[in-house]
Amino acid sequence: MEQMSFPKCQKCKGGDLVPLSDFGSQGAPIHYKAWVCTNPECGFNIKIRNGDVYINEPIINGSSHVARGR
Repeated sequence: MEQMSFPKCQKCKGGDLVPLSDFGSQGAPIHYKAWVCTNPECGFNIKIRNGDVYINEPIINGSSHVARGR
């Protein structure tokens, strides 16, 4: 299996930045929509939404999220 390496977080220097993907409103995949630091104490993140770039938005625990029906 091929080993992937991710860039180091430039904020904390301890975690790695890992890419996250999502799906658009029409169901098309959006690859690398966000990058998030793996260090929970750091919380650095960068996201693209509607063509705008957002840095360090609050991170919420998604365990209480209720999936919507399609």
